[in-house]
Amino acid sequence: MKFSSFGQKFTADSGITSLMDDLGNALASGDDMIMMGGGNPGHIPEIQQRVQKILGDMSRSDGDTRRLVGIYDPPQGEKQFIASLVDLLNREYDWGLKPENIALTNGSQAAFFMLFNMFGGSYGDGHRKHILLPLAPEYIGYADAGIEPDLFRAVQPDISFTDAHEFKYRVDFDAVEVTGETGAICVSRPTNPTGNVITDEELNRLEALARQHDIPLIVDGAYGTPFPSLMFVDATPHWNDQIILCLSLSKLGLPAARTGIVIASEPVIKALSSINAIMNLATGSFGAMLAEPLVKSGEILSLSREVVCPFYRAKMEKAVNVFREAMGEDACRWYVHKPEGAMFLWIWFPDLPITSLELYQRLKARGVLVVSGHYFFPGLPEDGWKHRHECLRVTYSQDDDRVAEGLRIIADEVKSLSR
Repeated sequence: MKFSSFGQKFTADSGITSLMDDLGNALASGDDMIMMGGGNPGHIPEIQQRVQKILGDMSRSDGDTRRLVGIYDPPQGEKQFIASLVDLLNREYDWGLKPENIALTNGSQAAFFMLFNMFGGSYGDGHRKHILLPLAPEYIGYADAGIEPDLFRAVQPDISFTDAHEFKYRVDFDAVEVTGETGAICVSRPTNPTGNVITDEELNRLEALARQHDIPLIVDGAYGTPFPSLMFVDATPHWNDQIILCLSLSKLGLPAARTGIVIASEPVIKALSSINAIMNLATGSFGAMLAEPLVKSGEILSLSREVVCPFYRAKMEKAVNVFREAMGEDACRWYVHKPEGAMFLWIWFPDLPITSLELYQRLKARGVLVVSGHYFFPGLPEDGWKHRHECLRVTYSQDDDRVAEGLRIIADEVKSLSR
């Protein structure tokens, strides 16, 4: 049995497949693995209690139960949730949205697959366009999302040192080149894997470039603003018809609900809905119906700012302190990217005598599951920048004691390599 080019591409090894296989196998094995690899959110009691209350109310309503499991939503997504989200965002930010500006997808991963292939790849006039990632490293899930090969072009960042063991990536606008072969610009805010938050000024400059070339700026806000607000620095929520803003309910605490939210101009939403109908018939109702009371009341914003964000900020501070103490000052050079958001530490070991993939394998053998940094550079050449093989992504969203144990094992392993 032979596969088409499509089949061969999407059955080949990929970073996101490897990550999800590792997570699933580790959980299913029953081994006492310290899970610091995936992006599964932590379990926040206040969120879970609120969700349980909503689920209970829904289960006691014949009408809600019928809507939840017995009726197809339109390809654009659950209409009541969309209407409530339009009202909320217009009330808070005066964006001038209409229901025709929002579509739901079965998770953000599905949204990016559709969007990247809508704007990148072969065009009817014979041109072939790419998706520009102006700040590498970027999300592991982008790398293999293109139906056609070589969909991405990425830009190596400027690196500035913000403390003795802390650094930050910044957009190198001198190296950002938008051409007639660029189909869209995409940036995540905050960035998975690094926790970097591009500034309002950087975002405005990227939007100006997109407007100048009449292409969309896709902003991946899965961890960002206005919700779930896993951000530890100031950043202004921003949308207009040049921007495709992608949000998610996953990091609010609903990852299994698989609900992605796309806010864009009407033609983009119409196109996305058409593709959604072909791929899925309709999106699932569960996440939208579960979150709709929180959106209608505005509680989704207050929970994000007052519960979710402080929960992750506290975990981040504990993780950074543990790692600083474990690494010390003299063993080897090490840096943590300034943690401005999301739920990850991005750790850089400039003098690492092995690759980050080899370090990942050694840590896995010691019962600590992380992610090798080399996966997070889609659109950059495989060779030529040693930095991409010197970094790890570490999740701190789970139990604090287990995270601390894992960080100490990482520190011990890296220091042993330097002796």
